[in-house]
Amino acid sequence: MTRRLRTGAREDTGPAAQLLIRGGTVIDPARGVERALDVLIDGGVVRRIAPSLRPTRGTTVLEARGCVVCPGLIDIHTHLREPGYEEKETIASGTRAAAAGGVTSLLCMPNTNPPIDNQTAVEFVVLKARNEGVVNVFPVGAITKRRAGEELSEIGELHRAGVVAITDDGDPVMNSKIMRRALEYARMFDLVVMSHCEDVNLSRGGTMNEGRVSSLLGLRGIPRQAEEVMVIRDLILAELTGGRLHVTHVSTRDSVEYIRRAKKEGVRVTCDTAPHYFSLTEDAVRGDTAADMYNTNAKMNPPLRTGHDVAALVAGIADGTIDCVASDHAPHTREEKSREFDLAPFGIIGLETMLPLCVTVLHRRHGLPLRRVVEVLTAAPARAFGLPRGTLAPGLPADVTVFDPRCEFVVGPFVSRSQNSPFIGWKLFGKVIGTVCNGRIVYQGR
Repeated sequence: MTRRLRTGAREDTGPAAQLLIRGGTVIDPARGVERALDVLIDGGVVRRIAPSLRPTRGTTVLEARGCVVCPGLIDIHTHLREPGYEEKETIASGTRAAAAGGVTSLLCMPNTNPPIDNQTAVEFVVLKARNEGVVNVFPVGAITKRRAGEELSEIGELHRAGVVAITDDGDPVMNSKIMRRALEYARMFDLVVMSHCEDVNLSRGGTMNEGRVSSLLGLRGIPRQAEEVMVIRDLILAELTGGRLHVTHVSTRDSVEYIRRAKKEGVRVTCDTAPHYFSLTEDAVRGDTAADMYNTNAKMNPPLRTGHDVAALVAGIADGTIDCVASDHAPHTREEKSREFDLAPFGIIGLETMLPLCVTVLHRRHGLPLRRVVEVLTAAPARAFGLPRGTLAPGLPADVTVFDPRCEFVVGPFVSRSQNSPFIGWKLFGKVIGTVCNGRIVYQGR
């Protein structure tokens, strides 16, 4: 007999259990597949993908009629906060939130306390994720010791410990010589250097995009040039060194254009943006009513920009200039986000809204094909960071996301330990129906 899981049910089927995902449209951009197929999983790996597969006795069946079945989503930019800030998020709670958002693999940033700048810190994250996490966690190491921007971390040691990239995310590497050396040393290990592009001499003290809205609200602005001058610098350094550069959370029109030109000239650069940068503008800080004004859930770094920037980001995703979409999941406590706007921390959560915002804004509003939406969340991040994920090829680990692109739902509350999101109460499409990681059902939607 087969067992059918009811909507809202959760069940862990051990790695050896057999699972059949039946009746959905498989979209696997890495292999150019987009058609109605069934997916058979056994022993934690994908065994067969074919039409009208029949379950055998004891097989768990996940009905996916009307849904998209795709490789498990890969989020290349998350902050799990552990160690040091467990009141905001933990590896356990963050990976559960990831599963609820259809994410089966994530890269966790090193701005923890202590930071992930040595082998012991990497091993802590790996062990915690293995024991308490429900999805794959790939640690990212710090470029500099203590993320202070003054002395390179032991990059070879970090590589041996298992990091897939290095970054000082949350802070830029202001010293150009150190950034050059980081690209050179990382190249020896074929590691990606993720750049948080911000000139702090231009951005210091700013709280939102510099422009019309910041003037109206009397807030000190962050000019777009604070991002753009560092994008230019790092593109030049990547060309000089031949290193693998990844520019993260791109937010401005000119940043997209600089990266587009660099790619054409052969620079080894990839980049991502986050859903909030193509779903919101600086007006979100002002809100629709007096009660919504100075909305700290719209405070992030880089800040929300203008409608012209939003249009450029969507175009960059459409033409492949922007390789990936990442959540930049940055949880904070309610108390922190309840402070005055100037004092509240930057950042919002995003693991559970990343896919729905992509479906709603990129696909339904701007007309990008679903295959492209799936690609920027699966195959593209796998390529950019050399991860053995992002496809449903038989024989590979069975990481699968099932979502309904036509199902509308109201955002919130969240599985994440924090609730700092500007999208609470929004109606979005693209509800996650099921998440399978290494052959186990780790989330099934309600």
